[in-house]
Amino acid sequence: MSTETVNASQHPHEPHREGIAQRLNWLRAGVLGANDGIVSVAAIVVGVAGATTASGPIITAGVAGLVGGAISMALGEYVSVSSQSDSERALIEKERQELRDMPEEELAELTGIYEAKGLSPETAQAVARELTAHNALEAHLSAELNINESDVVSPWHAAGASALAFTVGGILPFLSILLPPEGLRVPITFVVVLLALALTGAIAAKIGDSPAHKSVLRVVIGGAIALGATFAIGSLLGTSGAV
Repeated sequence: MSTETVNASQHPHEPHREGIAQRLNWLRAGVLGANDGIVSVAAIVVGVAGATTASGPIITAGVAGLVGGAISMALGEYVSVSSQSDSERALIEKERQELRDMPEEELAELTGIYEAKGLSPETAQAVARELTAHNALEAHLSAELNINESDVVSPWHAAGASALAFTVGGILPFLSILLPPEGLRVPITFVVVLLALALTGAIAAKIGDSPAHKSVLRVVIGGAIALGATFAIGSLLGTSGAV
């Protein structure tokens, strides 16, 4: 049994496998995208429903919000993650070049890092030499930059997860405002949206290993405020004859 397998079995709740950053990034982007899709589309359709009971304007606004929001989320996630991955890849390439051009200086640097962490000079040098012999680039990236080459996040994956999650999240309030009878549209949408937000808040807390009740309260209260505000504005515009 390998050391990695032993460590993973002893600490089942800690991430030991390679690629964990990418998986967590997809999950994070997915949960945030779903949450934004639920709130954004719900606020739009509830606001329009406050102004009119006609299905046409609600459908038009909902579809526009769903498509525009998904594209916006994907683009924002792609730009953000691209900047991060470009920086990490540049650092990796710089380290690879330094290992080619000045291996002895890099070995001395790695030895110094382990000495600074408390190892004796002899032990630090032995550790540095063994790690360098095993995988010099990986050793330096980990010790100097806290980067794992296999964990550089893909902007395409993050963008796709975000767009898909926004769409899935946005479809929920879109259907909940259209399927029920006119008199029950808004109340049912409020209930469905707040329950969905509670679920996304609990999932986000699970991913981040944080208290669930705080995360759930934040997203539910925020969603309730958004829905209440847009419905009030829509109702005011509808009764005033502005729309």
